[in-house]
Amino acid sequence: MIKSELIQRLARANPHLYQRDVERIVGTIFEEIAQALSRGDRVELRDFGAFSVRTRPARIGRNPRTGEPVAVAAKAVPFFKTGKELRERLNRQPPADTGASETPSTPETPSMPETPGVSDGTRAELMPSGVAAGE
Repeated sequence: MIKSELIQRLARANPHLYQRDVERIVGTIFEEIAQALSRGDRVELRDFGAFSVRTRPARIGRNPRTGEPVAVAAKAVPFFKTGKELRERLNRQPPADTGASETPSTPETPSMPETPGVSDGTRAELMPSGVAAGE
């Protein structure tokens, strides 16, 4: 979702507000968060998460083209930590079907696309027709 979509959704959900007022409200919220972070303050939105500023120390980097060492200055970067309720909401499992068998707790390995003539799941060499692999 982008900022304009957020504004449109909020305007639809609050028909008593003009869209220009919703735009001003959203812009003000984002501006206040940005100003607080620029001052080094922490912004906490209960059950959603917290914005803070972390500083990265100065270091010696490398120019990717030449490999020459390059001094990289210390910098401040924004950091977001999700709140407990948001984390739980994102990780909530869909309700289990009553007739389905239990699914394993380990994630499945993605299956490879099927290749004609290969039954063990290994990738086959693409050869011109009539030529067997390994000949």
